Amino acid sequence: MTLRLSMVGSGAIARVHAGIFGREGVAFETVVGRLAEDAAAFATEFGFKRSGIDWEALEGDASDAVVITSPSELHYAHVKRALLAGKHVLAEIPLAMSHAEGRELAELAQRQGKSLMVAHSRRFIAALAALRARVVGGTLRVHHLVARWGIPRRQNLGWTGRPRSWKDSLLWHHGCHMVDFALWFLQATEVEVLAQVSRPDRHTGIPMDLDILLRTPTDQLIALSLSFNPHMRIEEYLIVGEEETLRFDQGRIYGQNGRREDLERDPTTSREASWEAQDREFLAALREGRPPAVSGPDVLPALAVLQRIQDQFVR
Repeated sequence: MTLRLSMVGSGAIARVHAGIFGREGVAFETVVGRLAEDAAAFATEFGFKRSGIDWEALEGDASDAVVITSPSELHYAHVKRALLAGKHVLAEIPLAMSHAEGRELAELAQRQGKSLMVAHSRRFIAALAALRARVVGGTLRVHHLVARWGIPRRQNLGWTGRPRSWKDSLLWHHGCHMVDFALWFLQATEVEVLAQVSRPDRHTGIPMDLDILLRTPTDQLIALSLSFNPHMRIEEYLIVGEEETLRFDQGRIYGQNGRREDLERDPTTSREASWEAQDREFLAALREGRPPAVSGPDVLPALAVLQRIQDQFVR
């Protein structure tokens, strides 16, 4: 059976999803965007039957599932409407910008009997997933996980360089990626939390730097540093284990003896491959009638950590 899919959002990440789902043979129904001209162009390029600029364009369409790629602050409302309309949902991260709203959506999906998957794509990076399998199997016992993430964002531009009409959230968007990865990697659901959040920048109006310190019940330490201020992209994970120390940097794993080609042979495609694996998992779950790998309840521990930081530091 051919799955029918609609999308809310027509920006850069929407293009990624549309490209993947198109290659997987999905039938496209409706795309909703913020600008009519952009949504129409998106629909033409990827083969959607119709486009629009408000939710009513989706009312009564024949889609089985909806992919939510709208701005972060709209995810809660859009996911809720899709679930209430009887659709399965793949939502871009974050599921919601509060723990309470995220929990509400997870419970709603369960009541509706619909799949709700969240695009925590770092769980699908092959090299990191292989290391996590060692953690789960007990052959890599982690004492300390240190992660650094940064992207130039001193101007309100998306990752393609296009001006944005909305402001990104270092805490709820990128912080959610990092916290969720750390908890998932170490199989932790409850942690102690300390954090520091910079004051809102006078130009962008948002906090531009964030440090998060976590401790698991088994005394594993997690240190996460994020910034919109760097002049280059940064994504690095240092894994200090009992057996060995490993570093993931720009798609490759490095150990004491240098690069470990056995875990990641093509670093240039690790991000793209993770997106493809993630979207294929969503389709597989729908076709097989099972919960997806990253469902609504799975992401609630990360949202709980972010909520504690929000309540303490962000006014």
